[in-house]
Amino acid sequence: MADIHILREHHFTLAKARKIAFAWAEQAENEFGMECTYEEGDDEDLVTFSRSGVHGTLKVCGQRFELDAKLGFLLGAFKERIEGEIVKNLDDLLAAGEAQKKATKAAKTSAPKKA
Repeated sequence: MADIHILREHHFTLAKARKIAFAWAEQAENEFGMECTYEEGDDEDLVTFSRSGVHGTLKVCGQRFELDAKLGFLLGAFKERIEGEIVKNLDDLLAAGEAQKKATKAAKTSAPKKA
């Protein structure tokens, strides 16, 4: 059995991190046929995902995303490719969230002040 461990630090609020995690779970369901469940906690959320040959979790908190997955024997041969896709998808979502955060901040600072 092959293991995948991915850790990504971020600077989002937990609410924003949740939105990114929801988007990741939807993408995992749509693109990879995963069955995902999402459990919200006070300080940390947990996305559990599975399909034939793979199961794992994505922990979401106000500072990081931590993904752990176990690949079955057949999918273990494709570990690098699978891990690469997961990394790409998560990094793309994080980058989009960061871009949105910067755009929102820029809009607030450039907005004319009311008299």
